[in-house]
Amino acid sequence: MFSVETVIMISAIVFCVGALLGAIVSRTFLPARREKGLEANLDAARNDLSRYQDDVAEHFEQTSLLVNKLTQSYKDVHQHLSKGAVHLTNAEISQQILQAGETDLNLEDQNKVLEPNDFEAPKDWAPKTPGEKGTLSEEYGLDDLKNEKPIEAETAQSNNEEPAAELSDETKESRKA
Repeated sequence: MFSVETVIMISAIVFCVGALLGAIVSRTFLPARREKGLEANLDAARNDLSRYQDDVAEHFEQTSLLVNKLTQSYKDVHQHLSKGAVHLTNAEISQQILQAGETDLNLEDQNKVLEPNDFEAPKDWAPKTPGEKGTLSEEYGLDDLKNEKPIEAETAQSNNEEPAAELSDETKESRKA
């Protein structure tokens, strides 16, 4: 018969060949199961997306209906108020209400092209005497700074001290600005 070593070697070779065949078979059939699972997930995702799109379409359809209903209700309320105002007021006011209701809200003026002559320059409405600078002038209020006493002189005067002799040119410039 065979020696023990030969039997062990043949057993090891058969085991390796069996493992290799098992791996090949499992790899062949396992992706089919995996593909089926992925296809099922894909179909579920497609169904969810389709359901979501249907919900969005239904939502916007319902919103459109409600806005139309709101618009009609607004028109009904407006008509009711107009009829009540015409019925409950004197003839002159009733006529004004009817005329106001027939206007087209000047929608044709919105498309009008504006010309440069259609605009006016801003007006200086601040009270002033002729020859005086208005509040929109760049020099407005600067004369007041020239006539003010320096702060150091006011402080020294309030503290009963002698005011500083002269301000530096830098200080004068900063006060003008």
